Amino acid sequence: VEKKVKVRRKVQAGGVSYKTCSTCNGSGQQMRITNTILGRMQTAVTCSSCSGAGEMISSKPNGADAQGLVVEEETVSINIPEGVTEGVQLKVGGKGNDAPGKNSMSGDLLVLIEEIPHATLKREGTNIHYDLYINYSDAVLGTSKEVETVKGKVKIKIDAGTQSGKILRLKGKGLPSIERYGTGDFLIHINVWTPQELNKEQRQFFEKMATDDNFAPNPNTSDKSFFEKVKDMFS
Repeated sequence: VEKKVKVRRKVQAGGVSYKTCSTCNGSGQQMRITNTILGRMQTAVTCSSCSGAGEMISSKPNGADAQGLVVEEETVSINIPEGVTEGVQLKVGGKGNDAPGKNSMSGDLLVLIEEIPHATLKREGTNIHYDLYINYSDAVLGTSKEVETVKGKVKIKIDAGTQSGKILRLKGKGLPSIERYGTGDFLIHINVWTPQELNKEQRQFFEKMATDDNFAPNPNTSDKSFFEKVKDMFS
């Protein structure tokens, strides 16, 4: 996706005039003489007056700083790659501050990515987790639901007798890897919503069902524990 952001950066001011540095005569270097036990040594060092540029500002417009730069606001387009994660740093070439000097280069704009938490989706690497709440009747009888994934709407089937805590995996419906090694999955966590308020007729129905063998908890070997489900998710 492409995002446009406003940035404030230092750029070369128009109307800046330069003159040859009188200290180094335009070479950008000064000769330093040091006395040692072996005699006098001569070393070339960066000019202290022009910082190696070989020239200095002779005149500049109002508003420019000592280096001939002014601050301007600019709208910059940034291409955000698919699968980008929190903390990733993107570089936009030539959109940083200008370096001082007549023929200087512009630096780069460094963009640090921060993720805003989603209201209903939770990211885990390239996988996306989603809590789907269904009512008691749907869990018992089975149903179908339409779920909004990051890749569009998907219709899923919920089997009769689905238990709360069951995880449905939609392969390839997660986020792509920024390193391009694959796409994650969309994991739907089923939560059976237990009624909190019952009328007299409903209460009598459930009281009757409480003694029915079909309503007695009967986990079998096919019902995996929470830790087994988590292990399967990462295997």
